[in-house]
Amino acid sequence: MVTFFAEAPKMNPNVGKITGVVCAHRVEEIEDKLMQKIQYLDKLIDELARGIKMESLMWK
Repeated sequence: MVTFFAEAPKMNPNVGKITGVVCAHRVEEIEDKLMQKIQYLDKLIDELARGIKMESLMWK
C-alpha cells in the first residue's frame, strides 16, 4: 500500500477537509498518516457508492 501512495499523483490539498466515520473511526482523528490516506479514499468510495455526485463531494 505504501508503494501505491508513493507512486500515485499528489493528493488534493483539501483532503484534510474530509470528515466522517469509516469503519467506526473518524477519518480526521486517525494518527497514522498512511491509514488516514486509505480511509480518505474509503470515505470517497462509500459516498460515490451511495449515489452522491462527485461535484457534491467537494468538501468545503
